[in-house]
Amino acid sequence: MKHIARKRFGQHFLTDGAIIGAIVDGINPQPAQAMVEIGPGLAALTQPLVERLGHLTVIELDRDLAVRLREHPHLSVVESDVLKVDFRALASQMLTHAPAVPKIRVVGNLPYNISTPILFHLLDQVDVIADQHFMLQKEVIDRMVAKPATSDYSRLSVMLQWRYDMANVLFVPPESFDPPPRVDSAVVRMVPLASPPVVNVKTLETLVQVAFSQRRKILRNTLGKWLDEKGFTGQFDLQRRAEEVPVAEFVALAQAV
Repeated sequence: MKHIARKRFGQHFLTDGAIIGAIVDGINPQPAQAMVEIGPGLAALTQPLVERLGHLTVIELDRDLAVRLREHPHLSVVESDVLKVDFRALASQMLTHAPAVPKIRVVGNLPYNISTPILFHLLDQVDVIADQHFMLQKEVIDRMVAKPATSDYSRLSVMLQWRYDMANVLFVPPESFDPPPRVDSAVVRMVPLASPPVVNVKTLETLVQVAFSQRRKILRNTLGKWLDEKGFTGQFDLQRRAEEVPVAEFVALAQAV
């Protein structure tokens, strides 16, 4: 029986064979690598991935789809909301069976309605992840990879770029899905930096959130007050808007605070 896409799960199933092939080639899965797919849906990416890997772990919230996926002999199915999955525990379990592989790879067609929370959930557990390849709403990826002094540069840009090297690797039009979404999609590659700057993530997160809270105002009117409350006496140019400040300067300021 045909599975009907469920709006509450943000389901849009990838059906374009050429796009599927391009995504899998971009991921470049190798035999015996430990890989997790988020939201496998009707297994459009799952099947070509598992053919190259030999085995794949999938995370699926939809109970009906999870039942179907369990029939596949080369899949391990985690039936859960991905935001509740402990990736460190999952990695420990998976890597027991793949001792030569130091970290897990994560891929998926992320539900657009919760894509940002998923990215931050993984950021908290990035130490066990080798790389990530996700299909997302194109405008979200534009913000993720944006450079300073552009309209797309945002809190999301800073919070991901301090920890990942990222690239937009593939455009995916709406007609590649069933049902077609009302937005363009794209695929992003996220590789954790080998030697990221040491910073208190909570401090950086709060600092960046305050800075971008009123992005049209100069930082003296937003971040300046917050720095005064923290007793910061160092040097930082507050006569700029948040979108003009490079990631490295936000990180350095969080370190100084």
